[in-house]
Amino acid sequence: MKSSLKKKIAHSVGKAIFDWKMILDKEKILVGISGGKDSQALLNILFSFKKKAPVDFEILPVHIDAGFQDSFAEDLGQYVEQAYGPLKIEYKNYGILAHSLENKENPCFLCSRLRRNRLFEMAKEQGCQKIALGHNKDDIIETLFINMFYAGKIATMKPKQSFFGGTLDIIRPLSYVEKKDIVKFAQSLGLPEFRNNCPSADRTKRTEIRQMLEDLYNHNQNIKGNIFRSLGNIVPEYLLNRQI
Repeated sequence: MKSSLKKKIAHSVGKAIFDWKMILDKEKILVGISGGKDSQALLNILFSFKKKAPVDFEILPVHIDAGFQDSFAEDLGQYVEQAYGPLKIEYKNYGILAHSLENKENPCFLCSRLRRNRLFEMAKEQGCQKIALGHNKDDIIETLFINMFYAGKIATMKPKQSFFGGTLDIIRPLSYVEKKDIVKFAQSLGLPEFRNNCPSADRTKRTEIRQMLEDLYNHNQNIKGNIFRSLGNIVPEYLLNRQI
């Protein structure tokens, strides 16, 4: 791996952790592992960060199998255990429920909600104060447009979000890292490929938004950075909120 890319990603992750106070001493962090490049890269980075960090924290990798055929959970578990240590795997039917006839309009929303709720439960069961997810800068931007186009609101994922009165936080250490750099990082490490076995994987609203944004980025390389900065540069007086 080129040292420049490694330093760039390490700097971005360190800045996100510092800016949002993501990791404190003696915490136990549940890390959601989907099998994709983002979550695998996140796990690698967190274990590297743990060796150098001024705080001591524990990492618990977790994978929730959604119940589709051709599961890769066992192969993923073997890889993670060899590289880092045990992977806690839970087999659920969330994907099957989400793609039932009663819920065919929006399977991704239900599956995501069920998996997130189970992660909340597992974090409580395991004594974890944080849940780390592999969302990156591109995911945060895409979520903004998904909410505007399909939910009629201006909102996105934050690098750190508190739940249950502040007793549990979701953290996203890759929030300042672009997807393209994560892909290069994963390739340089030779991280394994696990095929997404969800039948809706290539036909989601996120895929449509991503293509739209890529077309814009190709025309102007400053657009992605400007959109991301705008999320922290809000001018309420120029929004259509009647209470202001």
